[in-house]
Parts: sequence; structure tokens; C-alpha cells
Amino acid sequence: MDRRRFIQGMGVAAAGSGSLSLFAANPAEQSYRTVVPAAKNVIILHMVGAPSHLDLWYHRPGLRDMHGQELPDSLHKKGKQFAFIQGRPRLMASQFEFHRCGDSGNALSELLPNLQGVVDEMCFIDSMHGTEFNHGPAQLSFHTGQNREGFASLGAWINYGIGSENRNLPPYAVFISGNIPGAGSSLWSNGYLPSVYQGIELRSSGDPVLFLNDPAGMTRQKRRKLVDHINAMNKQAYRKTSDEEIVTRMAQYELAYRMQDSIPDVSDLSDEPAHVTALYGEGLFARQCIMARRLIENDVRVVELFNADWDHHSGLSRNLPKKCKEADQPIAALIQDLKQRGLLDETLIVCCAEFGRTPVAEQRDAKAAFKSLDGRDHHKDAFTIWMAGGGTKGGVRYGETDEFGFGVTKNKCEIRDFHATIMHLMGIDHEGLSFKFMGLDQRLTGVEESRVIHDIIA
Repeated sequence: MDRRRFIQGMGVAAAGSGSLSLFAANPAEQSYRTVVPAAKNVIILHMVGAPSHLDLWYHRPGLRDMHGQELPDSLHKKGKQFAFIQGRPRLMASQFEFHRCGDSGNALSELLPNLQGVVDEMCFIDSMHGTEFNHGPAQLSFHTGQNREGFASLGAWINYGIGSENRNLPPYAVFISGNIPGAGSSLWSNGYLPSVYQGIELRSSGDPVLFLNDPAGMTRQKRRKLVDHINAMNKQAYRKTSDEEIVTRMAQYELAYRMQDSIPDVSDLSDEPAHVTALYGEGLFARQCIMARRLIENDVRVVELFNADWDHHSGLSRNLPKKCKEADQPIAALIQDLKQRGLLDETLIVCCAEFGRTPVAEQRDAKAAFKSLDGRDHHKDAFTIWMAGGGTKGGVRYGETDEFGFGVTKNKCEIRDFHATIMHLMGIDHEGLSFKFMGLDQRLTGVEESRVIHDIIA
């Protein structure tokens, strides 16, 4: 049975009963479920703007020995693209101390004292390699595999493939702290997939979803009757047109009705014990991390937190510590909290950014004094992301770069490999899951060769 026939047969029948099942995986498309899933849910922490991995996750002692010296000829290639650097760049060591932590002995920055305590749960990929050196295209590439709009995000693909086990909450929830990412809502878009799979942005204060509450005089009984009547008309329209977006619309009406009861329960943190809220600390991002855990407890498949203002072209010595103080405790608490609840093994945490930062100082004026420089430019050629839980090996590092962190020397990890690995951990064969669009079988990892990084899988 092809996909259209399945939706005609099952989707409309479900609409008639007032209980749509589009968030469940399509039984007609199970050939891609050839992988035993290690993770049940995923939490993605996207640090918008790209923090300096060389000052946080990836210690390059070689930079100290050559601090202030010009980039060696062996690495300085004519035509090398930087976003802002002018002239011959000079190497810049981290001004922050690194400490070896845990049984693994992995080194983390002094700016991350709380994450140092859970370093043995973290799995680092030090050989990430991207293709885009500007924020918007790089963010799109990291989420959809393509550097332009119109393509489906990783979260949408996961929900298209395996659906959600909770019919009362959005299967893909999104939170934003700070400015909206440059690429906007395209980062959690469904692209060419049915729009039922797109991410739904939840607010951290006030009404979690705008316009979710009923207006004065509207009772639950009246709302139920209204939704039933509207979907009865939608059902008639679908019989005439077979437009799958009508089925999506019916599913969204049903979900919105159920969310009116379920969302307030999840977003109300008043029942959280004091010791738990103290573990996460204060601030908007800390609250969002707690909400991410609560959503995962309620079987929401994908939760993504966008945390802004990591783009430190200048003022790094002042601004990076501030951002770390905001994020270090909540992220470490999320790992600890999930582990003590027995949820870390089935929840994959991914901490990433669109690219890394250069091992050289950002110099926009070729005549500027080196001592005055206090920032790093965009760097796509070699950077670090990390994962925890969800079937990954804790305490390991994968991939290597040269002594300065300028380029990958071993086990390069392309973004499509990163996507393939996450899909694998979620129980999806990335080559088997596709969607027919523009006459092609589209897939998240595209047509280029991509591989699952088995070395980081437990």
C-alpha cells in the first residue's frame, strides 16, 4: 500500500472518530526500521552563534607555544575563506585554563565547572567539518543537510519516521532563549514533509502557546463540538481532493484541543521540588531545560533548545564567561537529572552549533595590534560537538585535528555523518527513510555517501 492510499484509508477514518493518528509512524513505511533503537527521545541544545570550542571543549596546547605567531605556511592556504579576518592571521591560545576531569581524563575549560562533574557521560566529536561559514546557511545545513530553505529539519524527519507516543503534546517542541536564530523557523520546519511534522515553538512564560486558551464564554463542550463540525467539513473536502494537508489540518485541530489540557500541566513548574530547581539554577535557559526533561518524561520525541548570543567576534574574554555561567549549570543538571531518573540511557542529548571558531585571532584591520584582539572568527573546517546518553559511549573523544585545531587530520565527520548517526541511535536507517518530492526520493542525508559513526556507539 502506498502512502497516499494509507492516509486515505486510515487518516480519514481516524478523523471521523475524532482521534487522528498521524503522529504515529506510518505502518506502510516500516522498511527503514531495520535498526534496534538505542534512544527513545532526543534533546538538541543548539548554541546559536557558535561558541568557541577551543575555549570550552577542545584543548589545543600547541596554541600556547605559538601564541601571537602567524599561521604556518603549511596551514595558510591561498583563497582560504574566513567571514571577517583580513591579512595573515595570527594564532591565539585560550586565555582560560583546562582541567582533566573524571575517570576519562578529558579536559574541559575552567568556565564549565558543572559539566566537569559529568564529563564521563559526554562523548565528544572533535572532527566536525561543515561547508558553510556564515550563520544562516550553516544553521540550515546543520539542521536540514542543505544550505537553503525548503528542506525538512532533523526533528521533522525523526517524527516522520517514528512518530510520537503522546497524542496530547506536540511531538517536536522548540524553545528559544535570546534572539531568534538567523535562519528563523526554517530550522524546525517540515520542509516538503507534511506540515504535521514541523516543530512547535513553546514559550517559557505566559501562555506556552499563543491563542491556545479559549475566549470568554467558550466551554470545553462547545470547543469539542466546534472541532468536530470543522473536521467533518474537512473530511468532506478530503474525499473530493485527496489533499494530504487537509488531513494535517484535522490533526492539528485535534492536537490543539488536547493541548489545552496537557500543555499547562507540563509547563507549570510549581510542583518541581526545591532541590530540583536548585540543581538547574536560575534563568530562562534553566527553566527551559527543566521543561525539556518534563516533556521527555511525557514521551515527546524531540525537544530542541536554541540558546543565543555565542557569536564572539570580540569581547570574548568578557562575554564567554557570562554565557557559560548561564548554560553550564542547567546543561549539567539536565544530564544528572535524567540519569538519576533512569532516563539518560533512552534520551540522547546533543550539544552543537552551526560551526566552531578559529584558532587565530579575528583581525579585521591588517594593521591592528595583536594585543588588542579579543575574538575568534567563524570556522567550519574543524570543530567540536558532544553528545550524552541515548546509546553513546561516555567519556570518549572521536576524531583529531592538527596541533592548532585548524583542520581535521583523522576521522573527519561531515554533517551528513552526524545526521546518519543520530538517526541510527533513534532506530532509523537513514538510507531507507525517504519522502517522494519533485520526482525524487528525498532523504535527510542526501545522495552523497554518509556513514554512521559506530565508534561512539555503546
